[in-house]
Amino acid sequence: MVNSKLSNSQSSSFFLLDGMAVEQHLLRLAEGGSKAFAEKLNPGVANVLGVRVPDLRKLAARIARDDWQAYLASAGTHYMEERMLHGLVLGCVRVDDVERYLALVSAFVPRINSWSVCDVFDFRGKQRFVDAHRERVWQFLSGWMASGREYEVRFGVVMAMKYFIDAEGLPRVLAACDRCAAHEGYYVKMAVAWALSVCYVRFPAETLRYLRGNALDDFTYNRALQKIVESYRVPEADKALIRSMRRK
Repeated sequence: MVNSKLSNSQSSSFFLLDGMAVEQHLLRLAEGGSKAFAEKLNPGVANVLGVRVPDLRKLAARIARDDWQAYLASAGTHYMEERMLHGLVLGCVRVDDVERYLALVSAFVPRINSWSVCDVFDFRGKQRFVDAHRERVWQFLSGWMASGREYEVRFGVVMAMKYFIDAEGLPRVLAACDRCAAHEGYYVKMAVAWALSVCYVRFPAETLRYLRGNALDDFTYNRALQKIVESYRVPEADKALIRSMRRK
């Protein structure tokens, strides 16, 4: 059973849902979660509750229908799931002004402390939002990719992978992957490898040309090949070629 004692995070001070602090909701949801499994997936991350992502999404949707501004002003960071919830709420709130919305996201990104917190985030409106503000969003993501901080760079790479691997955006994504792979962070390199595997699935010929003349370190390059080979969307004949390109 999860200890129901609240931490001293800010989340318990300003925003209540059903008369309970958000942290209390998370502690209750953790009773039906899997703490050990979540900790295994996020090695080295402190204060993991193991709340299931579907439960976090439901809680985020409820908060977004309530006084979400008050929630964001006091969102806690003690538990990993508090950080995940923060990102999920930003994926639900309706903010018409793009600059105001991106400012809210900018307040969240430095709070990312694991791949789980990073990868659960999505823009409100998803592809529609990106298509409506394509150049501004790319500029926004480029700033994070250049930040130098591991999870901020990963955030930029993962979001670029989600929304810019198309005929127009592919060259920019490949160039960004080349730059970002120079970062020493493991979770940056894994994000780059993941993004390159998606590039290959969607644009195999163009990505193959890139892989034959890139500036990637051996670890990231070989991980990208591995992810391509693991994809069920890549033909077996292509996989044989990709395997042959592995660096010793």
